[in-house]
Amino acid sequence: MEQAWLQVRNLSVSYGGKEVIHDISFSLHRGEILAIVGESGSGKSTLLKAVQGILGRGGRVSRGEIFLEGREISRLDAGGRRELAGEKLAMIFQNASASFCPIRTVGDQIYESVRERKDWSREEFRRRAGEIMGHIHLDEAVLDEYPFRLSGGMGQRAGILAAMILSPQILLADEPTSALDSVTQVSVVKELMGLRERQGLSIVMVTHHMGVAYYMADAVLIMRKGEMVEYGAKEDIFLQPRQAYTKELIAAVPRMGVG
Repeated sequence: MEQAWLQVRNLSVSYGGKEVIHDISFSLHRGEILAIVGESGSGKSTLLKAVQGILGRGGRVSRGEIFLEGREISRLDAGGRRELAGEKLAMIFQNASASFCPIRTVGDQIYESVRERKDWSREEFRRRAGEIMGHIHLDEAVLDEYPFRLSGGMGQRAGILAAMILSPQILLADEPTSALDSVTQVSVVKELMGLRERQGLSIVMVTHHMGVAYYMADAVLIMRKGEMVEYGAKEDIFLQPRQAYTKELIAAVPRMGVG
């Protein structure tokens, strides 16, 4: 098997000296989707932030390693992390529109971030953005809109555009559908699946929704209270769960057609 694009080994994360994630391991290959599932407060989002290198004040990787294409990245400085952002790793946040500055247009903000990496003219940027927007059903006029004017679904799609504009290898998605109505949730999930199919994109997606995990994932990591409860191929997790907590999560979504 080819080398994993992303490998997390025995990772522990601390805030203010208190360990909040304990001994987490997983791997991700080209084109794979990993769903990290668990109740609120289980450490899912913290794990994603550790991979992206945005733990924030007081947060640090206290033990373990994160490898990106065989390179250990968990202890890179801010400059080293910036080199990876956008083209290697990109992230969609739970409420993507809130991650934009409210008083500047969506297009201006994304273009500014692109210019840190690429010497694109505005025309080239809009052409490339337009290609992505066509795939994710987002009108190009959104580039000239302010974030507060976007609906929840449009805001999430704008977040997908910002994450995908530099064609990253790995997309980290933190609850990308939780703030959306059910119809828009389905649309965003299908759009992420389409990006995987077209670009060979790998996705690590945090969710509390076992139905979304069942539909999207190749592998599933179950977390509770900062610990890994169960990890494996989707079929093994859903059809032959070993742990009581996993069985409880599956039983809470009776119409998935599992079993």
